[in-house]
Amino acid sequence: MIVRAATQADAESIAAILNPVIRNTAITFNAQERTASEIAEAIETVPCYLVVEEAGEVLGFASYDQFRKGVGYARAMEHTIVLNDATHGRGAGRTLMAAVEAHARAAGIGSLWAGVSGENPNGVEFHTAVGFETIARLPKVGFKFGRWMDLVLMRKWLDPDP
Repeated sequence: MIVRAATQADAESIAAILNPVIRNTAITFNAQERTASEIAEAIETVPCYLVVEEAGEVLGFASYDQFRKGVGYARAMEHTIVLNDATHGRGAGRTLMAAVEAHARAAGIGSLWAGVSGENPNGVEFHTAVGFETIARLPKVGFKFGRWMDLVLMRKWLDPDP
């Protein structure tokens, strides 16, 4: 497996991985699927957009963007990481997160944030295993599939030089 910067040519593959998660799971509260053109635009505009691939096939992606808007949040980034179903448990997530963290450290980022659905215990477990700590559980802030869901905010402090 290799991790590399995503290109616009990856947008269709990323959409094919992301949209079933949006459509069929409570892993994300987002209910609107993303088009390949929207993903291609994000690849060009967010600070970090990576894919993990094997034998030329994109297996998953990770990206980060500013946690909240405004200059005071410029060194706090929220990330997204999604793998195709067949890739779980093969180390691709850890490989992607290590690359995201390395990119963030090189950019002087202070903290990486994960907003994990309360209905995604595997996501909480994964983030804990790669060094994130739970900061807060926000009850009933997400709504999807006709029900309210909790959001678990997790942070990894990168301890950058001021």
